[in-house]
Amino acid sequence: KPNMYQSLHTTLIGPDGLPFEAQIRTWEMHKVAEIGIAAHWKYKGGKSDPEFENKIEWIRNLLNLQNDTRDPSDFVETFKMDLFTDEVYVFTPKGDVISLPAGSTPIDFAYAIHSAIGNRMIGAKVNSEIKPLTYKLKTGEIVEIITTKDPNHGPSRDWLNIVKSSEAKSKIRQWFKKERREENIERGKTMIEKELKKQGYTHAQLFKADWLEALLKRYNLNTLDDLYNVIGFGEMSAQKVVTRLRDEYLKTVTDKEELAKQEAKKETKKDEPIRYSENGIIVKGIENCLVRLARCCNPVPGDSIVGYVTRGRGVSVHRSDCPNVATLAEMESRLIDVRWADKGKNSYVAEIEITAVDRSKLLLEIANIIAEAQLNMKAINARATKDNYDVIDIMIEISDRNELEKLIKRLKSVENVLSVSRTVK
Repeated sequence: KPNMYQSLHTTLIGPDGLPFEAQIRTWEMHKVAEIGIAAHWKYKGGKSDPEFENKIEWIRNLLNLQNDTRDPSDFVETFKMDLFTDEVYVFTPKGDVISLPAGSTPIDFAYAIHSAIGNRMIGAKVNSEIKPLTYKLKTGEIVEIITTKDPNHGPSRDWLNIVKSSEAKSKIRQWFKKERREENIERGKTMIEKELKKQGYTHAQLFKADWLEALLKRYNLNTLDDLYNVIGFGEMSAQKVVTRLRDEYLKTVTDKEELAKQEAKKETKKDEPIRYSENGIIVKGIENCLVRLARCCNPVPGDSIVGYVTRGRGVSVHRSDCPNVATLAEMESRLIDVRWADKGKNSYVAEIEITAVDRSKLLLEIANIIAEAQLNMKAINARATKDNYDVIDIMIEISDRNELEKLIKRLKSVENVLSVSRTVK
């Protein structure tokens, strides 16, 4: 195991037909198992040797992980995952053994081989059969990773919720941090501005040089863009940053000033009428305006949303993670707070994209799953790629995000399906 535990385990059948486990170790293995990694020094009489450099690699990996992780709780969870989880042993097509935490997926396997393989992964075969990326690997299976030659291809953010190993999570985060830096910075700025508005503060009030310098130092960041970057790709929340800066701000104002400000906010919120639209959207401070859901991202109830005041077409509502929001954020004065109404439309249009290896009756099975979920399919389009994969675009009517996520989860379990994701244009 990564913590230097070594032993041969096997299960045997005893004279009475009862199974029992046998563990076979050298004396040095036994001392490590009983006392821990410090046992190596004791066993060697306190003398170092070149071989120890290889064995202590796990400690170095922990230190690297600590540098890559901003949140201490995330580091502790990752540490516990590596130290205490059981393992599975799977084979590469060439017969090499790869050790992974129990519950690992083909994505974990790909990143254990090389980060470049993981980043360009589009599917996997287990024992020569196509398996979904969420498939849980079992000891003894032979895993083959299917990759694309597209140099712009990268991992999905959803993979962070699928992978089991800390190594895979770290490499996925590094990809988003490096390859999508500009996109992450713009998204981070938008998220900060939205959180500032939500808490009732301005950028000038909270983003003082001294407070910001202390914040960056705490999280091992160098510049404000670095902060926006980690917020944009999800390593740190905008709420956490704004709350910490707000606490510094509150130390500089009197209790009476802050109390008066909070009371004024309460009165404003109390007097503000709640307005509904036929799209199920409440627009803050605007009554009877035209509201439309952006077709580039098709937001549905449950999505985090932001409004954009257009010229002559009312308020366009986007998902907060829509790539187009980063562009719109440059015109900050036209962004407006919106939220989902308690009552509104009964159905919303969502678009999903399915990538799969072609097989007989695949499209029929997908259509049956949608029908079983009692959802209305508005349109469907299927095409083949140069790599001989099927890409299926489906437009469906759903009631909220929860219903959509259940459908996506069900579609991912279909044989030969490699990925299912929401479409963003």
